[in-house]
Amino acid sequence: MQRWRAVLPVASVGLASVGLWSALTPAPARPASVPAPSVAATSTSTTTKTSVAPPTTSGPTTTTPPPLLDPSAPPADARAPVAVLPLGRIQIPKIGLDHEVYEGIWLTVIDEGPGHWPGTPLPGGYGNVVFAGHRVTQTHPFRDVDLLVPGDEIHFAMNDGTTATYRMTEQLIVDPDALWIVDQAPGRTLTLFACHPKGSARQRIVIRAELVDASA
Repeated sequence: MQRWRAVLPVASVGLASVGLWSALTPAPARPASVPAPSVAATSTSTTTKTSVAPPTTSGPTTTTPPPLLDPSAPPADARAPVAVLPLGRIQIPKIGLDHEVYEGIWLTVIDEGPGHWPGTPLPGGYGNVVFAGHRVTQTHPFRDVDLLVPGDEIHFAMNDGTTATYRMTEQLIVDPDALWIVDQAPGRTLTLFACHPKGSARQRIVIRAELVDASA
């Protein structure tokens, strides 16, 4: 997918993503040495020395995390006639959401449902997974994300057979130009965002979550 590097101006009310690019006991003492009992040698005894190899201990296993991805810049033309490619489904039981998700943050994509920010990992991946969605227009999938509280679960079932479950950790209200919400950091997190308040593009509501389960 072509990466865009232009910055898009603020768009219409209810837009979930365009405005965003406008401008988280002491250790026991060692026992005293006890001398071995002495054995009286006799003239007929024979001493045999046996060599015992020292026990081997495994050092700590270190795993190098995968590299963080680089989120794409917002598209220059939010209404570009791009293909709408389904990726899978998002389910948020708390608010009764069960909706298909798509690749891209063009309005032509987000009008169909939540759009995955290109250059961020897919659900279950390493880094910060980012999705944008409408609150009051089109199918308004993120209409009630403000009702989510820490501990609420967010599920993904992707078309490639992978699944991922996240647990909500915090809700933020940010300015439309807060592009830092798509930044990548070590870990496996999720960011959902939409316009705020309902019916206005004045701010953005951001839902953060952490991965609790994933399967291939």
